[in-house]
Amino acid sequence: MNQSKNAQARWQGVVQLGLALALVLASGQSYAKNVIFFLGDGMGISTVTAARIYAGQTAGATGEEYSLAFEEFPHLALIKTYNTDAQVPDSAGTITALTTGEKTRIGVLGINGTVARDDCAAALQNTLPTLAELAEQAGMGTGVVSTARITHATPAGAYAHTPNRNWESSATTPDDAQALGCQDIASQLVAMPFGDGIDVILGGGRREFMPTEMSDPEYPNKQGARDDGRNLIDEWLAADSNRRYAWNGDTIAQWLAAPEPLSGQLMGLFEPSHMQYEADRARDPGKEPSLRDMTALAVKQLSAKKEGYFLLVEAGRIDHAHHFSNAFRALGDTVALSEAVQWVVDNVDLSETLILVTADHSHTMTISGYPRRGNPILGTVEMEPGKPMLDATGKPYTTLSYANGPGYRKQRPDLSDVDTQARNFQQLGTVPMQAETHAGEDVAAFATGANATAVRGVMEQNRLFNVMYDALFEQ
Repeated sequence: MNQSKNAQARWQGVVQLGLALALVLASGQSYAKNVIFFLGDGMGISTVTAARIYAGQTAGATGEEYSLAFEEFPHLALIKTYNTDAQVPDSAGTITALTTGEKTRIGVLGINGTVARDDCAAALQNTLPTLAELAEQAGMGTGVVSTARITHATPAGAYAHTPNRNWESSATTPDDAQALGCQDIASQLVAMPFGDGIDVILGGGRREFMPTEMSDPEYPNKQGARDDGRNLIDEWLAADSNRRYAWNGDTIAQWLAAPEPLSGQLMGLFEPSHMQYEADRARDPGKEPSLRDMTALAVKQLSAKKEGYFLLVEAGRIDHAHHFSNAFRALGDTVALSEAVQWVVDNVDLSETLILVTADHSHTMTISGYPRRGNPILGTVEMEPGKPMLDATGKPYTTLSYANGPGYRKQRPDLSDVDTQARNFQQLGTVPMQAETHAGEDVAAFATGANATAVRGVMEQNRLFNVMYDALFEQ
């Protein structure tokens, strides 16, 4: 207990230190009307490098010289990602650090580091205000966009407070916790007690809002997940007659094509669970929108707010592809994030907007083996075209591999006749795991626009909250 209290005091001290440094640097600081916060879930530095090469090669170049949109930003830092109780973090503890300014434990959202996982009573007494909640209280616009379930850890970090990130619906929240007053994450979103709630909600996860008796509109053989009989989508709509809801891309296209921002708040939930990977999106029967289009719609809507806005955009499925040891989809979703960032750079006023791009944690993917310049990043290693290098057993090997994961094989496969650039190829892993794990090295943060100069050096992850908070509120 004393150790937890000491750790909590330290993180609070780090927050105060960040605020003090901001004051010291105030003479060179600029302030933002708006903050757009992009998070590539699991987008470690090796992912950024590989995606840069992949994007360049897709465009017909050798790849290494290419740049993703956010790599052109003038300000950057290395970010320490550990949780208070974990050397290698998870997405719940990291997003809490980013959106509240305090590091906390692995697996919890919006509560401080004194609370043990699953301790509902303690969680209710130790919540932390989030940037989105503070923005709502100030009369600003707010938006949450994700390719994951909107109740998943990172998007939930904008609005939820729970001792277990998995309490996404009534079905996964223990009865005793509900009896004490702990609400599931989906119900917290539709009944957010700050301002008028999140103004733009776009992502996956509609099953968490639908009762088990209700069939999904896109997949009639699938049902909702809630066991309490509530239809949270209907409840959200009923609370304000100006609210609008969509579950398919056609509706989003209509909203985007409107000449002016639509009146009222918007919710779009495009899959029962996570949205499709970018590589698979074109085959989605619901024609779900791209991350770029969801971002564009959110910015269009929130730009009508005279008081400014805070927008969180997550490329959530980079992480999921890595867990599956599937670099093809991980890189594709990273490039999709870059396209969303580029749209924002081209369409907002950087004199009044801070754009911050970072990751919550890294993954164990490595780039190695002395491939020639321009060698396909998803291919086998070649020093000369058509002449693969061989490992110690005399077999070809790929440039990308993982330190652990489902790609482990007891016997090294012969990749001579295997298409390692295919969408379903799993890169090999060193340690057998059902799912590849996160990694603990620092990640990068990239910033441009108002107050971007505050992103520099090696920073504790929770100090990025200070950068965004100061940009919006310290005026």
